[in-house]
Amino acid sequence: MSFLSKSTVLLLLVLCCTSFTSTEAYDALDPNGNITIKWDVVNWTPDGYVAVVTIYNYQQYRHIEAPGWLLGWTWANNEVIWSIFGGQTTEQGNCSRFKGNIPRCCKKSPTVVDLSPRTPHNQKIANCCKGGLISSMVQDPANAASSFQLSVGSAGNTNKTVRIPKNITLNTPGPGYTCDPAKIVRPSKFLSADKRRITQALMTWNITCTYSHFLTHKAPTCCVSLSSFNKAIAPCPASSCGRRKNNTVSRGCVDPKSPHVPGPGHKNIITPLVQCTSHMCPIKIQWHLKLNYKHYWRVTIRITNLNYHMNYTQWNLIVQHPNFDNLTQVFGSKYEALTSLSTTNDTAMLWGIKHYNDVLMQAGRYGKVHLELLFRKDKATFTSKKGWAFPQRIYFNGDSCVLPPPDAYPLVA
Repeated sequence: MSFLSKSTVLLLLVLCCTSFTSTEAYDALDPNGNITIKWDVVNWTPDGYVAVVTIYNYQQYRHIEAPGWLLGWTWANNEVIWSIFGGQTTEQGNCSRFKGNIPRCCKKSPTVVDLSPRTPHNQKIANCCKGGLISSMVQDPANAASSFQLSVGSAGNTNKTVRIPKNITLNTPGPGYTCDPAKIVRPSKFLSADKRRITQALMTWNITCTYSHFLTHKAPTCCVSLSSFNKAIAPCPASSCGRRKNNTVSRGCVDPKSPHVPGPGHKNIITPLVQCTSHMCPIKIQWHLKLNYKHYWRVTIRITNLNYHMNYTQWNLIVQHPNFDNLTQVFGSKYEALTSLSTTNDTAMLWGIKHYNDVLMQAGRYGKVHLELLFRKDKATFTSKKGWAFPQRIYFNGDSCVLPPPDAYPLVA
């Protein structure tokens, strides 16, 4: 019997760690999804250039929700921002070396945020000012990008002297996205409003950012309970999203009957403040087998927001179930099949209807939305027995939800 040397064992450990790091951001349901930041130099100025920066969301279902994106970088030299439209730098920095005309931002590592839709027209550019919200590509492709324009000074003013920013970061508003170094690409082309003339950028570089759930959440953010018409129920597993300390009300957990439950004015606070439950999840999803007809069966899905600090704008669900090939009708939501890796339709994207239920209100009386699915029965490919009427996986806003263990599934006859 031979033994591995210490150096071989060390090499294997390094390879294992490397393999995990390179795949942790991989999303099997959206393998090509990413956020691409395009930096287009459109004009030269006496001491620099004017650029339009656009954030494109090429992810099918993961979007950027309130309070919105923050984009940061580090200048290669001593560049400054003279002016900005469609966005805002969060700090001015030290501009003491300038006399008279003061730049908008002199920080070595600036951060830019989006403006609100109520911004005056003379401070806007095309595709800006959405409050930092960027939709996913499937849910609302017309709003899957956000732009701002900035005038950069103390920089080169030719494509041979301009230096590309480094250390690009995209927060939404917490961590989650890792951005690759900027790469110079073929200059972008722009079509005029009358579609009769094409212009192009003087210089363009791209930054690709990929999402990793491990960077965003240390614990799950949603759970699933299962029920059927015969009242059998598999609840959310205990401590799905965290534990209650000593089974009492504690920080980050509020008894819904408490007179100190926060009101709507706290909705923009990022830190979750949830109802005290056995599972401690901000979002609870119930899959209920409602009716079993001779040729059809009907499911009700209820999404409950237990977070007192958050309204979920443009929420969406990803559901994996083997019978989506026989989905007949959807009530209360929009639907799109996701078939990126398979020719069979077993994955569905569901999201709210605009001005009806596309905003999931914070915990309380209105913190719920309902939708229903009607399936046709196909005895050759599907049976409702032994738990097959229930989903294999559910994602809320791109995050995987904790389901009950298979042996807890209700046995539907």
